[in-house]
Amino acid sequence: MAAEPNNPRPTPPGGLVHSYQKYDPKNFPSPTTEAPDLASAAFEHMLAFGNMRDFTDEELANAVRLDPSMFPRLGPSIASLRAMLEERKRKILETYETGEAKRDAEKAFGEAAATARPPKNFQNDFAKAARQRQLAELEELYYRQRDDQSDFARDLARVINSLGELYQVEELASKYAFTGREGMSPEEALAIKEELETIDKLLEQLKDAAQNAQLAIIDMDDLSQFADSDEAREQIESLNQIQQQIEDYVREQARAQGLEFSKGAYTLSPKSMRLFQKTLLNEIFTDLSAARSGRHFGPIIGEGAVELQRTKPYEFGDAANHIDVSQTLINAAAAAKQRAGFSNIPSTRGAGAPMQPHVRMDDIEIHLTRNTPKCATMVLMDMSGSMRYDGQYINCKRMALALDGLIRSEYPGDFVGFVEMASFGKVTHVADIPALLPKPVSIHQSVVRLKADMSDPKLSESRLPQHFTNIQHALQLSRQVLGAQSTPNRQVMLITDGLPTAHFEGREVFFLYPPDPRTEAATMREAMLCAQLGITINIFLLPNWGQSSEDIQFAHKMAETTRGRVFFTGGKDLDRFVLWDYVNQRRKILG
Repeated sequence: MAAEPNNPRPTPPGGLVHSYQKYDPKNFPSPTTEAPDLASAAFEHMLAFGNMRDFTDEELANAVRLDPSMFPRLGPSIASLRAMLEERKRKILETYETGEAKRDAEKAFGEAAATARPPKNFQNDFAKAARQRQLAELEELYYRQRDDQSDFARDLARVINSLGELYQVEELASKYAFTGREGMSPEEALAIKEELETIDKLLEQLKDAAQNAQLAIIDMDDLSQFADSDEAREQIESLNQIQQQIEDYVREQARAQGLEFSKGAYTLSPKSMRLFQKTLLNEIFTDLSAARSGRHFGPIIGEGAVELQRTKPYEFGDAANHIDVSQTLINAAAAAKQRAGFSNIPSTRGAGAPMQPHVRMDDIEIHLTRNTPKCATMVLMDMSGSMRYDGQYINCKRMALALDGLIRSEYPGDFVGFVEMASFGKVTHVADIPALLPKPVSIHQSVVRLKADMSDPKLSESRLPQHFTNIQHALQLSRQVLGAQSTPNRQVMLITDGLPTAHFEGREVFFLYPPDPRTEAATMREAMLCAQLGITINIFLLPNWGQSSEDIQFAHKMAETTRGRVFFTGGKDLDRFVLWDYVNQRRKILG
């Protein structure tokens, strides 16, 4: 057997030291790791609150799910700190007992109740509340006193305070299993209760952080109070360093996704909106099994704008701009060579002279094209006061952003516009949709009959109630916008949760609640004008706590009168209903 060659292993270069601040340079963060979706977290906050002022670094960090194995020292540090907290909790439970504190608290409450001197008209109520230890009734008695500095008001304050302490001591005794013998006063019991609850909170935070590396959820100030050794303080410092690394990583990813932090708040860019729309579309079409088979039914072969790979011979009338130049020259060269081989006419070019093909009509190849008929859509988003119910306004805005993303990516030749619909309609740019919020209810009467003359220069929309639903005005604006689009395929998607409650008659606007037949008639007239222009009205009726059969009948009546359609959908499924309906209708236009 031949001896193995003696090849010594290469010596690693000396003096090369990796210093990565205690995290694994191979794993944090891996260049191939998919970046966390911070744009979606920011947009969800924007949809719910209408602004980014309250979107903090902590909420941004909580949107990130990291692998704890990226941080080799994270596990040992958390385990050591959890052991420290559990040991402190064990010592407290093994030291104290709660019997003495309960007796002292009961005695203090009894003395406070016995020394109280209620006026005659409050004696029975006070005696009953004190005997049954009803804290809520004692507080109600306090608020019934006209003078909070009176003797009885002060007595009540002492009784309420002592009863509250008694309740907390009893809660401490029932919540934790004390096994010690050392007694404590009610004041000491309350301090121990607060300490034990803080320890439980920190233990839960450390448990969560060990699973997803979300160190932002740990209250480091509270944790530092329990660091009673150099080792504990070192572990806390290690967590602080890792937390800073995570925060730097999250902010870097936020900037890469279009989130910029300035003046104490995050701002959203068009780039972050595109990322959010892409996420919405992926969620929607992943849940729809039919989407996996493709979204377009098939191309129409004819005179269109999109060239296909397939070609055909030229026919009289074909557009010259669709000539396949390379295939045409190949055809001409092949034909010239074939003609030269069968020709008896001597060549005048001489031997070896290059052949010069002449393009004839039969040589020309034309690209087949696909027709892509345009479709114009207006989306009417109800932002009246009732849309606050169950967060329907959030679902409405998610749908609008998803539809805009679908059209931009799949049907770039189509037009989509948006109308914010409340007491007045307002054409809205897609960039302003995340900040839309339902209008606050400013009139709480059960019956409202208001009229305003909008031709009055002293009167503005801002001075009128904003929370009504003016479908008529929104349809009118949509008709004006769609009328200017050069396509016969026009439609309105009306997203609402009930009947209209506002309408125009000339320059006068009416606010009528409960819904009035006068408003319904004005809305139907505008819907008929849309139908005369060939505009299809699709009504998506959302559920509402006050919805009645009249709401459903009105939606059916409008759909039947204008040859439109009505859909009944839960709010959380609105985006799926609207997008899939748009795709299906687009197929019909193409097919």
